[in-house]
Amino acid sequence: MQQWIRLYFQLPLFLRLLATVLVMMIFFGMMIHLIEPVNFPTFFDGVWWAFVTGATVGYGDYVPLSAPGKIMAIFLILTGGGLVTFYMATLSAATVKHEQDLSKGKVHFKGMNHIILVGWNERTRQLIEMMENNKCNDYIVLIDRTMNKLYENHTHVHFIHGDPTMEETLEKANVSQAKKAIITADQSKTEREADQSVIHQIVSLKGHHQDLFIIAEVLTNQQRINAERAGADTIIRSNDFMSSLLYHELFHTAPVEPFQLLLDLLTERQFHEEPVPPSLRKEKMGEAVDLYFSKGEFLIGYRKNQKPSFHINSSTPLEDVETFIVLIPIRT
Repeated sequence: MQQWIRLYFQLPLFLRLLATVLVMMIFFGMMIHLIEPVNFPTFFDGVWWAFVTGATVGYGDYVPLSAPGKIMAIFLILTGGGLVTFYMATLSAATVKHEQDLSKGKVHFKGMNHIILVGWNERTRQLIEMMENNKCNDYIVLIDRTMNKLYENHTHVHFIHGDPTMEETLEKANVSQAKKAIITADQSKTEREADQSVIHQIVSLKGHHQDLFIIAEVLTNQQRINAERAGADTIIRSNDFMSSLLYHELFHTAPVEPFQLLLDLLTERQFHEEPVPPSLRKEKMGEAVDLYFSKGEFLIGYRKNQKPSFHINSSTPLEDVETFIVLIPIRT
């Protein structure tokens, strides 16, 4: 008996209230069935009456007529009615609190095969919007310690508030079950501090999930080798990329907008690397270009001797080419 009592008090409040309500309704239902077997011919009829009375619904399909039955009803109203009301109020309060904790990043993520995004900024916001616009159904877990609440409504985003280098935060994000992670540099810090923070986060994620595929953003070329040593699979040097765009924008003479053209290209299409089809092994590059163009795809490069090349020559033989680098439309 003591073991059952101990187990009862170890249950969450919600389950304890539910168990108490069930026991009381069954007790009163059984008692009214024994007191007035004519008016309550079955045990279930008694339990039904107890729930309807305790919940203050009062259908009136079953009514006690004897004095002992009415006294039993009075006890049910005084005890069970208040208990059911308290249970419903507790359930409502728990639901509201769960929604508040969810928006504040306090709720553990229980899913798997999700994508981890570290840091809330304009880049991650646009990335989330692009994924939603292209109907990507992967669940995103956003980790950020600067926001107290996720103010934007995204159906496939779960917010975790905390430091991405802390074990507790990684447990909440269920990093051990994630498939990929993207770590963005904190632009509010100095370049050196931002890169050191990114490297620290890479080490933490890899320590928690050794096989996690990590894409990391660094601001300086000097820290790239350290990010690779820490375990990042792909390094994006955003400063180099932006400097290159600014250079072409500054010195180009044609009436085009290279930045917008590149942005549109990356938005509408994605890079894809695939083995050379066996049917093209004895052909030349021109036939491969025509084949992919007929499918609405663009052959922009190839890999030979493990080295990529983007110099497309129609007379290049394909015997030694290992893979093609193709631009394909994003499926919507």
